[in-house]
Amino acid sequence: MFPSMEGVHIKPFHFCKRSISPTALKEAGLVENPELRVVLMFVYEAYKSGGTHFLDQLLKPLAKSRALIAGGLVESVFCPPRHCCSQGSYGVVGLALSGPKVQGASVLLDQDISNPKAAEATIRRLKAAKIPERNTLGFMFACVGRGQNYYSNQSNVEADAFHKVFPNTPLFGLFGNGEIGCDRIIKDDYTLCDTDRDNLQHEYTTVMTLVHLG
Repeated sequence: MFPSMEGVHIKPFHFCKRSISPTALKEAGLVENPELRVVLMFVYEAYKSGGTHFLDQLLKPLAKSRALIAGGLVESVFCPPRHCCSQGSYGVVGLALSGPKVQGASVLLDQDISNPKAAEATIRRLKAAKIPERNTLGFMFACVGRGQNYYSNQSNVEADAFHKVFPNTPLFGLFGNGEIGCDRIIKDDYTLCDTDRDNLQHEYTTVMTLVHLG
C-alpha cells in the first residue's frame, strides 16, 4: 500500500467498539511505542450511544504519548468491513506513523480565528517548525461549521492561506463533526501541548497538520 522508506513505518489500524482494547492499541503501535511520531485518525458514527466512551478509550492513551495526534469525526468511512461489529456501529480507522525519519507539526485554529488575516497568521506558525518541504503532505481537519458562512461569505479561506504559506505542499482534508489535535511539533525534540482528552478533542475549529516522511 505504501512504498518502503528507510526510517519510516506506516501501519493502518481499524477498531470498533468490540475490538478496541489496551492490547489492540499496543499491537497497532499506538501505545508503548517509543518510535511513534504521528497518528492520523478518522472516527466514524461517534455520535451514537456509546461513542463518547469509545473516544475516551481511544484518546486517553494517545494523549499520554509524545506523538502528534490529528484527525476528525466523520459520518462514515470507506474501508474493509470489520466482522466483529454490525453495520452502522461506531469505530475508527487511521494510520500510525513511526520511525526516526517521520516529522510533523500541527496548529489549532480555534473559534477566535474568524478572518483571513488571523487564519494565515496561525498557519504561518507551522513555518516556524522548519519541517522540510520535500516529501511533506498537509492535512486539514475542519469543522463543517467553518465554511464560507464562518468567514463572512468568503470561501476556501483556510485552504488558500495554507497554499499561500506552503505553495509546494499538497493539502488533503475534510469538513467533519469534530476535530482532534493540538499545537505540537515532532522533530528531534518535542513541543508539547496540554495532553488530556479535552484538549485533543474540539468543536468549531480546524487542525492544520504537516507530515514529513523521510
